[in-house]
Amino acid sequence: MEKDLILSIEDLKVEYRTDDGVVNAVNGLDLVIEKGQTHGLVGETGAGKTTTALSVLDLIQSPPGVIVGGEIKLDGQSIRGLKDRDMEKIRGGEVSMIFQDPMTSLNPVMTIEDQIAEVIRYHQPGDYKDAIAKTHEMLTMVGLPPRRGKEYPHQFSGGMKQRVVIAMALACRPKLLLADEPTTALDVTIQAQVLELMKELKEKYGTSMMMITHDLGVVAEVCDKVSVIYSGRVIEHGNLEDVFDFTRHPYTEGLFNSLPNLQNRTAELKPIKGLMPDPTDLPSGCPFHPRCDYAMDICSKEHPPKVFRNDEHFVECHLYTNNDIKKGGVINRG
Repeated sequence: MEKDLILSIEDLKVEYRTDDGVVNAVNGLDLVIEKGQTHGLVGETGAGKTTTALSVLDLIQSPPGVIVGGEIKLDGQSIRGLKDRDMEKIRGGEVSMIFQDPMTSLNPVMTIEDQIAEVIRYHQPGDYKDAIAKTHEMLTMVGLPPRRGKEYPHQFSGGMKQRVVIAMALACRPKLLLADEPTTALDVTIQAQVLELMKELKEKYGTSMMMITHDLGVVAEVCDKVSVIYSGRVIEHGNLEDVFDFTRHPYTEGLFNSLPNLQNRTAELKPIKGLMPDPTDLPSGCPFHPRCDYAMDICSKEHPPKVFRNDEHFVECHLYTNNDIKKGGVINRG
């Protein structure tokens, strides 16, 4: 049965052309998000996660950023190359984004209710009074008293600002929500509250979501599918059980090994050796091979093909063939 997709990205390539050289930020990335699902995009800083999300909304700063190839479809319709006027209708209306730092996402000289009302009035019919009423409804929904809408961002804590940003993002009932590390700037207790709130609102509205994060705990909490991204490519993808219980890529294994062991608190962490490759000078072959404990000669010469463990779970790695990936291969955490 064919999947009902809200977002489809195929062979996306994004460059930042600077005086120091061409930064290859996204390098042939493929990604699909099904309607009503939350899709986790996981990787280290600099892997290309935020650039991918910004590409969907055509918010890549140009110059220096340029989308040099690929196709982006929203609800089956191509949105790459749309006119600015048409993209403005999509931004905040059909697709909303929660940015990484709520402290800098709000206008410091506008009241909270005016900022949310501005989004509503742009995308929906009605006058200012209607927009304010809808704003108060959204503030209540995210657990904030409507009377606080007359206050300014500096009068809110970090967690409250993030709730405001979520209210603003969901005010026009978007089809797709792009959440870029929405809990990074918050303390652990508030993180849990915000994640629970996002789950509840997603279920209430049936919104699809791309959750960008480096935190595997967040992925386990809210995501249905997971794509591990490295050097601007998806190198492992599957549902939660596939990626967490049947890990296949050495990089994904490294992400799990660098987490604290709650069962054995004396166990040492095993960080991934080395650093992310310089995006202006990516390694030949598999971009992970300089850091990989399992690297072979072919890894530095040829880019690995996609190998499928099942219909959903695939990995880009020379360690596997279509037969041995099903029975475990070299890495077998499952």
